[in-house]
Amino acid sequence: MAGRLAILAGRGALPGILAGAVSDAVHVTFSGIAVGVPAGTEHLPTSFERLGELFSGLAEKGVTDVVFAGSMSRPALDPSRFDATMHALAPRLMMAMGQGDDSLLRTVADVFEEKGFAVKGAHEILPDLLLARGSLIGPEPGKGDLDDATRAATVLDTLSPLDVGQAAVVAGGMVMGIETIQGTDAMLRFVGNTPAALWRKRGVLVKQPKAGQDLRFDMPMVGPATLRNAAAAGIGGVVVAAQKVLVLDQPAIRQITQDNGIFLLAR
Repeated sequence: MAGRLAILAGRGALPGILAGAVSDAVHVTFSGIAVGVPAGTEHLPTSFERLGELFSGLAEKGVTDVVFAGSMSRPALDPSRFDATMHALAPRLMMAMGQGDDSLLRTVADVFEEKGFAVKGAHEILPDLLLARGSLIGPEPGKGDLDDATRAATVLDTLSPLDVGQAAVVAGGMVMGIETIQGTDAMLRFVGNTPAALWRKRGVLVKQPKAGQDLRFDMPMVGPATLRNAAAAGIGGVVVAAQKVLVLDQPAIRQITQDNGIFLLAR
């Protein structure tokens, strides 16, 4: 990298993982989003209303690259606290908010690039978080599992233009759940609560990006909690898009697959 990296931190494990890999990174946190700051990491607190101050602070610290890491809910903005930069950007950002998450994230990334910062993907910093095609952790999936994975991927491909979600569960050819704004874990709880008479407690969870999704800042992710929740829901395996889904804490995932007889496959 030409200069320092700033981690724009949301919720989840990814910001801490990146901070552990890049020792001189600046950890940026936003008011209203409760996230921890790893010990020994330089911290820059800010708010969405003060983007001008954020850009100046990053430049002063020698930051040239930024990475969006972790989940962020849409902020409740207080116009009375806007700095001059945010006043100028607000109409553009508000328009993007009305066009879906992908449009909003693209617009925010465009703004950072216009201010001279290079927007990086987490996978560019830690390529080992991606799995190559055919990578398998856990037991070998059966033909029925692969058929269910194909159907789930087809469902997600079909819904992709509607910007609905990045995950679906199919069991025995039946669609059991589709991820919406509540997220993957909520979908898995819903599937797990499905009456036993309606399904055979197997099937797969498929996670993949939407068509045209900018993987620098909105790459799908699975981690140990995903595997635990899938197993608890009665799902037999998780299938991710090869090289297009972040897989966190792979040693822990390997142990979970051994303990629960569940698989993780990159396809």
